[in-house]
Amino acid sequence: MAKRLDVLVCSGAACQSSNSQEVRDQLKVQIDRLGLAGEIRIVETGCMGPCQLGPMAVVYPDSHFYIKLKPEMIREIVEEHFLKGRPVKRFTWTTPEANKIVEEGRQAPFFEKQQKVVLSNCGEIDPENIEEYIATGGYQAIATALSEMTPEGVIEEISRSGLRGRGGAGFPTGLKWKLARQTPGSTKYMICNADEGDPGAFMNRALLEGDPHAVIEGMMLGGYAIGASQGFVYVRAEYPLAVRRLSLALTQARKLGLLGKDIFHFGFDFDVEIRIGAGAFVCGEETALMASIEGRRGEPRSKPPFPAQSGLWGHPTNINNVETLAHLRHIILRGASWFASLGTPKSAGTKMFALSGKVANTGLIEVPMGITLREIIFDIGGGIADGKAFKAVQTGGPSGGCIPAQCLDLPVDYESLQQVGAIMGSGGMIVLDEDNCMVNIAKYFLDFNVSESCGKCVPCRAGLKQMYNILERITKGEGKEEDLELLETIGTQIKKSALCNLGQTAPNPVLSTLAYFREEYSEHIIEHKCRAGVCQGMKFHPAERRFTGGPTYQTAVNLL
Repeated sequence: MAKRLDVLVCSGAACQSSNSQEVRDQLKVQIDRLGLAGEIRIVETGCMGPCQLGPMAVVYPDSHFYIKLKPEMIREIVEEHFLKGRPVKRFTWTTPEANKIVEEGRQAPFFEKQQKVVLSNCGEIDPENIEEYIATGGYQAIATALSEMTPEGVIEEISRSGLRGRGGAGFPTGLKWKLARQTPGSTKYMICNADEGDPGAFMNRALLEGDPHAVIEGMMLGGYAIGASQGFVYVRAEYPLAVRRLSLALTQARKLGLLGKDIFHFGFDFDVEIRIGAGAFVCGEETALMASIEGRRGEPRSKPPFPAQSGLWGHPTNINNVETLAHLRHIILRGASWFASLGTPKSAGTKMFALSGKVANTGLIEVPMGITLREIIFDIGGGIADGKAFKAVQTGGPSGGCIPAQCLDLPVDYESLQQVGAIMGSGGMIVLDEDNCMVNIAKYFLDFNVSESCGKCVPCRAGLKQMYNILERITKGEGKEEDLELLETIGTQIKKSALCNLGQTAPNPVLSTLAYFREEYSEHIIEHKCRAGVCQGMKFHPAERRFTGGPTYQTAVNLL
């Protein structure tokens, strides 16, 4: 006779795209066929992390991790494992280093160096069931804040924690709240920026899909702290699953009196509305985002005034991204000192990354700040796929930089990444190998930024296009040696003069690849050779693919 089991089926967007719904349906069919419905509970969760292994399911309390599931596997799993207690090991996650996700207290390497805080519920609870969120301590933080802390006390606790904005800029969250709190005004707004549009980034989407109530509770804490009674979640239309689960979570919270008037009978009023963005990357910039919510063209404006002074419809407004908000309940419940003990003195806590590209283990990860790139790529990521040579890792989305092999021991924190010409961004991390042409990579990201520029300011509108045209010539074998100095000059001027962060950071992929991989640019121009064999019409020598040149780490830092 089967024992009581919970079968957690990953139903994040990546697994759903791999037909996890068919796996779930077949589980139900086979469980019903054998009369096990009263003993086996199927739970659809958010993202479990190792996206390349989906569809996947974890069976509790056994902790067997089934991967790459297909409907035709389910009958055997149900009959052998659920009915007879014999796990089908050939369908479980096995690697050369470890067997199951949990076996004799050991974890698979993908999880060993992770430290899950904001992802602690993702893949563990049903995101469409508010009772499961409450069972993990959900909404206790806002209850604690309302009953035991003043708004100023909440701000002080967040300030002492050292939490910095996880949207990319890394501005201290507590200071941001303090400015909004101190600005006079009877009407204030709290905004969640869920307009994640970086190529290769899916952190915020996964959080909204896997733990939407944590984001709602974070908005409530922010609203209480700054004196706002209305919140907005600005989320892109390309995230339908996130929108659906967030909408359901809001409905559930209102039904239980956790949103609306006089929450917990402490006189605190707060509610949240969803605003759907059309997918403009520039709307991730806070002033463009607010313009879009107001129904105007989504383009940035100059600052000051800052949103905390004059934001949505002219009222004081605070904007935090999804990951920042999801951290808040943990800080209130576990204390500022606990959070500050994680990470580094200047970059406290943990950070989520979407690990993708030419790496063995792709997926969603959460690591303590200060972990090295080498640990992420080779320990968690399992190294470069197919035995290829590592060339670079691109961090920070289309406005980030490409970091070479000589910087693999660089700690991942705000200051260290900026020092080498990259940025944290929202958390995209794309691994590149010897098959990638760095000139073409720079052109790819610059093309994205050219397309997404709102065109309001001349440096971004005209300067980025001019840089792209130069790169286009170089990749066609029509470049000149003086083009490299021209690229650096234009890029530097754009960084100094563009109106918003999109333009100010857009030259980073070009400037960083020029600093670290200048030899490849010269080969394209002088020898008409692309060592990766990517640029059409150029000479290609497979034996020369592996990159051995480039400046030292410190020389590159000085160049940048």
